[in-house]
Amino acid sequence: MTFWHSPIIEMQSSCFSRMAGRTAVSVLLLWMGTTVATCQETVKPAEPASAQVPPLETPTSTLLTGLDILQRDRFVQLKGQRVGLITNHTGVNRRGESLVKILQDAPEVDLTALFSPEHGFAGILDQARIDDQQDSTTGLPIFSLYGKTRKPTPDSLQNVDTLVFDIQDIGARFYTYVSTMGLAMQAAAEQEIRFVVLDRPNPINGISVQGPILDAGSESFVGFHPIPVRHGMTVGELAQMLKQDLNLDLDLTVVPVESWQRDEMYDSTGLLWINPSPNMRNLTQALLYPGIGLIETTNVSVGRGTDTPFEIIGAPWLQPLTFAAGLNLEGLPGVRFVPLQFTPQSSKYAAQICGGVRIIVTDQSQFDSLRTGLTVAVHLRRHYPTEWETKSLNRLLNHKATYDGIIAGKSVDDLQAGYWDGLEKFIQRRKAFLIYPQEG
Repeated sequence: MTFWHSPIIEMQSSCFSRMAGRTAVSVLLLWMGTTVATCQETVKPAEPASAQVPPLETPTSTLLTGLDILQRDRFVQLKGQRVGLITNHTGVNRRGESLVKILQDAPEVDLTALFSPEHGFAGILDQARIDDQQDSTTGLPIFSLYGKTRKPTPDSLQNVDTLVFDIQDIGARFYTYVSTMGLAMQAAAEQEIRFVVLDRPNPINGISVQGPILDAGSESFVGFHPIPVRHGMTVGELAQMLKQDLNLDLDLTVVPVESWQRDEMYDSTGLLWINPSPNMRNLTQALLYPGIGLIETTNVSVGRGTDTPFEIIGAPWLQPLTFAAGLNLEGLPGVRFVPLQFTPQSSKYAAQICGGVRIIVTDQSQFDSLRTGLTVAVHLRRHYPTEWETKSLNRLLNHKATYDGIIAGKSVDDLQAGYWDGLEKFIQRRKAFLIYPQEG
C-alpha cells in the first residue's frame, strides 16, 4: 500500500484506521478541497480471545489497583465471606489475571454469585437488554444488571454477605458503570450487606473537573447523581460521596490504589489497557468522550460503526472543509480538527457518506473535553440551525440552562459562565471524599 506524505499531515499506514477486523473499510481525508489519500484494506478477523493466551509478564509499574492490594493482603477484607462480584472483563490484576478466577481459587473467599453491567460480563455486547447467564468457567450464575432489572434483587443476594465492585470507569458522568455501582450500593444497604469497592485510577486524570452539574430531578441511568460531566474522581471516591449524599446505612470499604497521582492519565500507569466497552478503544477516545459524547443523542454521527468512535464526527449534510476551518479558528488548546469524509458500517448513517472532522488531541494536559464538545455544539447550531436536530441534546447534558443557551446561540464563554458557580461549589465539596490528595 502506498501513501502520499503531506508536509501538513503525516499519515500513518493505517490511514487513521485500525480496521478492527472489518473488511473493505475506506476513509477519504480532505484538506482544503484536495484529495490527500484514500486507503482500502482487507484484514483477517482476529482469532477468538480464547485462542490468544499470552504469557504473563512481570509488571513494570509500581502502581497497584485495589485488586492488587486485595491479593497482596491475602484477601483479609473478604476473609470468610460469601461474595457476590460485580465486574466485567476489566476486572483484572496488573498481570492481566481475572478477578473471577482469583477469587474462585482463593481459599479465604467463597465466591457465590456474579453480576454484570452494561455490555455484559465479557464487555462485548452493545444492545438494549442483556439477560442473565451462567459463567462457563465457574458454573456460577451471572445476574445481569442491564436487563429486566438494573439493581440487584433480594433473590440474587440470598447467598451473599459482601458485594464487591471492580470495573474500570472512564471518568464521564453518563458512562453507566457508576450508575450500576450506585444502584448496587442501594441494594446492599437495603439487604444489610457489606459493599467493597476495589478502586482503579480515573483514566483521564483526577484533577480535571469540567462541565455543568446534572440538574436536580433529572437523575437517570445515564445521570445517576448531581455531579459534573467530567468529575475527576475514582469509583472509590464516588462511592464515598454516594454513601453520604444518598444517606445510605451501608458498611462500605474502599480498597484504594497505591502509587497513583491525581494528575496521571492512564498511559502513565503502566497498566494494561482493556477496552471498557465496545466503542471505547483507546485513551484518546476516553478523553474525548465527556465532550463529544454529549452530541451523540442528536442526528450527528460520533463515529460509531467506524474504527475510531468519538475521534470523528459528521453527518451527510455537514460540509467538512468549512466546519473544520471554523473549529480551528477557535484556537482551542491541545486539539486540532481535520476535515474528512467517512462511511459508518453500522449505527447512525450506516452505509452513508458523512462529511465531518477528525479530532486530534495534540496535548492531553491542555485539552478541555467539555469546552471542545460545547464548541462543536455551538458551531453546529450556528451553521446548521435547520439540519441539526437538538430535541434530544439535553439527554446526556442534563443541564437545561446550558441546553437553552446553545439553542439561543450563546457563546461558549457564556455557556460556561452559566454553570461556573455550581461547578466551583462541587469542586470544593468533593474534597471531603478524595482518597488521593493532589500534590502542591
